[in-house]
Amino acid sequence: MLLAGLASAGAAEPDDAASTERVVLLHGLGRQAGSMSRMAAGLERAGFEVCNIDYASLDLPIAKIASERVLPAIERCFSPSPVRIHFVTHSLGGILVRQLVANGDLPNVGRVVMLGPPNQGSELADVLGRLHLAQDLRPPAAGQLTTAADSVPNQLGPATFELGVLTGDRSVNPVLSLLIPGADDGKVAVAAAELEGMKDFRVIHTSHTFIMRRRVVIAQTVCFLRSGAFAEQEQTLALCDPWEAR
Repeated sequence: MLLAGLASAGAAEPDDAASTERVVLLHGLGRQAGSMSRMAAGLERAGFEVCNIDYASLDLPIAKIASERVLPAIERCFSPSPVRIHFVTHSLGGILVRQLVANGDLPNVGRVVMLGPPNQGSELADVLGRLHLAQDLRPPAAGQLTTAADSVPNQLGPATFELGVLTGDRSVNPVLSLLIPGADDGKVAVAAAELEGMKDFRVIHTSHTFIMRRRVVIAQTVCFLRSGAFAEQEQTLALCDPWEAR
């Protein structure tokens, strides 16, 4: 169930923060850990110890996925628990971290980078909710990701941890984007990715499906995990790029 990796041979030397702290990766709804493999490789090259968790996401509601699948996997991966655990998440993965924090299950959460998170819900979930056939077929978690005030994302409250959000503004499905107001990544509106209490926010010209594979996204993720902020300048971003020649 776990795909854990240590720094690869020939990778860049870890800095002090990376050498003492760990990173958990959480993929999105209906995806697998393999979708985060390039992100995992980049973080390993940057000197981080990575736990890329593969969890089933299609048969349970969000709270049960978080407590029955993700939390035990984290505990198995990092035992004894380190001083802090950072997270890099895609889509639903960010909501799972928020759920675990709200439950009090992550007292040692460090910095979190969310990629394309539906922090205020998704209009696509709203549409599925209005289709009776889809209600019978859709995953339970998908039905909880609406923009309604009582949806799970809108009930979990503001970020109480160091949070950076990266989201896209490029859609590969213009039909779906017609259902989403304003700029979007094909699944989540740019505005809906924001969360009260976040420390930093950036929009990348990429789609929801492939945001975690973009080199600039991986470099910005490294920057945030190291410093608590995304890079403002190209020179600073290059210093965070695991594949940049030194």
